[in-house]
Amino acid sequence: MSKFQSLQKYEETLASGYRLLPFRFTQLEGDAYVASNMVGEFIVMDRAALDDFAGGRLNPRGPVYDELKAKHFLLDGDSDVTVDLLSVKLRTKLAPLANFTALHLFVTTLRCDHSCPYCQVSRANDDRQEFDMSEETALKSIELAFRSPSPVLKFEFQGGESLLNLNLIRFIIEEVKRRNAEERRDIQFVIATNLALLSDEAIELARQHDILISTSLDGPEDLHNRNRPRPGNDSYKRTIEGIQRVRRELGRDRVGALMTTTAASLNQVKPIVDEYIAQDFRGIFLRPLSPYGFAIKTKFYQAYDQSKWLEFYFEGLDYIIDLNLKGFGFTEYYAAMVLRKMLTPFQPGYVDLLSPAGAGVAAVVYNYDGDVYASDESRMLAEMGDKSFCIGNVHSNTYEEIFLDDTLLEALESSFASSVPMCSWCAFEPYCGADPVFHHATQSDFVGKKPLSAFCNRNMAVFKGLIQRMNSRPEVREIFERWAYM
Repeated sequence: MSKFQSLQKYEETLASGYRLLPFRFTQLEGDAYVASNMVGEFIVMDRAALDDFAGGRLNPRGPVYDELKAKHFLLDGDSDVTVDLLSVKLRTKLAPLANFTALHLFVTTLRCDHSCPYCQVSRANDDRQEFDMSEETALKSIELAFRSPSPVLKFEFQGGESLLNLNLIRFIIEEVKRRNAEERRDIQFVIATNLALLSDEAIELARQHDILISTSLDGPEDLHNRNRPRPGNDSYKRTIEGIQRVRRELGRDRVGALMTTTAASLNQVKPIVDEYIAQDFRGIFLRPLSPYGFAIKTKFYQAYDQSKWLEFYFEGLDYIIDLNLKGFGFTEYYAAMVLRKMLTPFQPGYVDLLSPAGAGVAAVVYNYDGDVYASDESRMLAEMGDKSFCIGNVHSNTYEEIFLDDTLLEALESSFASSVPMCSWCAFEPYCGADPVFHHATQSDFVGKKPLSAFCNRNMAVFKGLIQRMNSRPEVREIFERWAYM
């Protein structure tokens, strides 16, 4: 019959000391520090405990020791499986890289009926059909998409206003399904649209092919119409009617919405959240502007700095937390994606939070003219005249030429945050991503100078804010854990 070993045996093991496993640490505020390991497990300690741990003096009978051991920060004689467990978690986090590109974005047209001043791409008048993707370009793009080894292929149709080229969307869907009769991939379709031109034909197409609709909702009527002007000043009305129609005819969860923060949004975060609640959405992505396209030309990107957005973000986050504490379930989706990296061994797949960068690896864009871009942001940058991230053209390049192009490989090589100066010793490195397009656009460098990086400073503030909130209030951590496993 098996018996427990004696207490003396365990005391001998503890007395033998421990070895440090790789970790990083960063100060939160005051005497509080956060330490993280290579798979994102983290612990908050005071400076004295951190010094004792790093110096090999930590009391093995203390609660901090047990937590560090459980989270694979140290190795002692009683934990011979620690390295194996750490390896499994690391492989789990990196496993999606083997699938390569799953998201394939088709710019069906640059034509649009809106004239949003913060738009991140250039637009063309809705009668300029020379800015439509042709069937020939679509066929060659589909061919490249099916060369991806990913078992899941998501086809997203963008613009401009994608519904202005509805016939091409139908053509692409039918061709994809024809190809997939042999390929047997998991195929998904998304139409990104402002919903102003939603027709019976578009609804029926979405019904036949189980298409998800993605739209924009910037907040209450006055704010939305100001941010997203169109003839008739009825953008909000058409958006809400479109959302309601999709739900009524296709199902409640067949439409999702995104907002963009402008200077006019900064003092309206609670009304913006309330608008999403009023429209029966289960969450919101409090999204900042990006430095591309019309947002630069119209100086919308310069209208507020990152500190103002962070004030906006945390006011909104705390409001949403309070709603949850009062029993109303509602999610802030950016926090949820970060928390998935913090609290689970899984990756959210969000391009901006991937290292190496998600450019080309997680997503690729086929422009209306056949040019291929490593990310949606790359295409936006090209609309400003900078084609640094154009990795080929479907009419003149093979799959191998496009995805083994130095333009893409150099960006990816520079985007391993674990080997980038300052990132490599930051406690938040396991949660952050690498955005070479952003840093090229703002600093003319793939890596960028981190102290001057709005991307870096914004994410660090969010990571700190999330950790501080869940560390100080167990009930908030429970909410965050639910978000992480959504």
